[in-house]
Amino acid sequence: MPLLAALALAPTQGSAQGIPLPGADQLAAQRLAYDAVATKTIVDLQPFRAEQRMTLTDGTELKLVSLSPAINSWYLLELKAPAARRSSFYHLENIDSHGVELALEPAEVPTLRLARADGNYSCALVVEQASVLEAAQKAGLPFAPLCNGQVYLRNRVDGSRTSRERTAEFLRDNVWFGDSLVNLVKDTFYQDAYAETGVTLGITAAGSVVEALGQAALVDFPVISTSIGMALQGAPEGGIAQGNWYAMAGNTGVYASVVQPAKISREILDRPNETNWLDEVERWATAYLVAFDLTEFEVGYEVGTDHPTLNWSPRPSGSGRNYSIPGPDGVASSTPLVTLGMVSPSQAHRVAATFTGGYKREHGAFRMGDYAFSYNGHHYGFVVNGVVLSKLVPDLATLYVLEDGTIGMRTWAVEDDALLPQIRFARQNGVPLIAPDPATGDSVPGPLVRSWGPGNWSGSAEAQLRTLRAGACMKTVQGRRMLIYAYFSTATPSAMARVFQAYGCEYAMQLDMNSVEHTYLAVYTQKPEGGLEISHLVRAMRDIDARANDGTRLPRFVAYSDNRDFFYLLRKVPPS
Repeated sequence: MPLLAALALAPTQGSAQGIPLPGADQLAAQRLAYDAVATKTIVDLQPFRAEQRMTLTDGTELKLVSLSPAINSWYLLELKAPAARRSSFYHLENIDSHGVELALEPAEVPTLRLARADGNYSCALVVEQASVLEAAQKAGLPFAPLCNGQVYLRNRVDGSRTSRERTAEFLRDNVWFGDSLVNLVKDTFYQDAYAETGVTLGITAAGSVVEALGQAALVDFPVISTSIGMALQGAPEGGIAQGNWYAMAGNTGVYASVVQPAKISREILDRPNETNWLDEVERWATAYLVAFDLTEFEVGYEVGTDHPTLNWSPRPSGSGRNYSIPGPDGVASSTPLVTLGMVSPSQAHRVAATFTGGYKREHGAFRMGDYAFSYNGHHYGFVVNGVVLSKLVPDLATLYVLEDGTIGMRTWAVEDDALLPQIRFARQNGVPLIAPDPATGDSVPGPLVRSWGPGNWSGSAEAQLRTLRAGACMKTVQGRRMLIYAYFSTATPSAMARVFQAYGCEYAMQLDMNSVEHTYLAVYTQKPEGGLEISHLVRAMRDIDARANDGTRLPRFVAYSDNRDFFYLLRKVPPS
């Protein structure tokens, strides 16, 4: 049997027993290391980690770190042979975080214990004097199965990226004025490259309105032509009635809508001193929305192979940057952890949708305004499987998932750090588009929506903010939580805020911008014969997916690694 093949698990005696949790003194020391303004490793950045050490009879030293014991998904195994000059590191993923804990098992060779409620099982990592770990690394798979498929070894691979991304990175890295050149091209050729206005079809707003979601607050509901790539139940032939919600055919709990900001109720659109005035281009530019009923779905988040990084953004300067440390958290990179930009194969059978995440690190911090000079420039934070890759910092819009599956969106505050032990996933991306008014509870545009620089909304150097953008919001409907993703064919933050208000959202934040690959969303339907049928929010997104040799379209973030971060939705498993 090849060394990479699934290994049989040998039962051992005793009840389930993982790595012992650290005591109060150790937790306090780890928290001090987490808070310290100093150069550190990615392991030092994990304040709740648990560690186990062991030395084998031949002198091999082993250390296994549960990076977030409450989440129980990612582990780091360090192995140092007696004659080796340095340690080898292996990033392990536990695919059953609710039912299995990993630990080191005393044995003659490196061995994992898989602790389960029905007993402990051992998994040898050396078979016939050959290393299973080395064989798994050489296989070239992003996720290499170990221990009868109960554990994955995460291997570093190259992430997919588009020709435009490659060109932009080349210019930035190799031409001394490259960033200015990239911005010139973006401002000249791409500002409204994806703008859609739709054609009013002159027919009634017939169709199946999803009653629970209701209609957006519009002055009227004309039917317009669209480039939507999803089959919708009851939609008028050839178009969609603005502001209405339609159920996606074959996908329970998924709904879609379209709107042009010009149709928003004047009670919202004309409120003074909340947003900037919307010009005629963005007023008539079509926005596409998809709502996911979270009673049907779980939400997850993954970092891409390359983005976002952990080092400094070039934006903060002066007192907003500490040049004595390699990044805002003292960490230069996530190595030896492996980021893969891909849904774990253990979850692929449940994947229902994916959409791209937030800014790259170079854009994910503040150049000007108050936030540029506190918290090291307010670099946007992110957490994956309970592992802090970049600290969550106050004042930033945050989409998060707790250990119990709770999904929320809020402006992070210092006191919210109390949630950190329970955070499974989190992504910050700037300041809120809309948030509840503390005095009234009504959702209103964030205080920096009108401020290009202090709000870090990007756009051109001339503060021209209108471009292709994406955002997300949370809405409660009859006690059900809805996660709504919106694609704006061209818009400023002001138009985004008004659209989210019109749809009754409670809190909204921007995600990414400027091109279709950065504002991508796909919904997947599981085929009875196996595989996925891919539907895109707009048809232009189809061209982003890679293709197999036979021309078959491969789902981005699911079939291959991507260089960008993304969110994903998994359909919940019905209770047995």
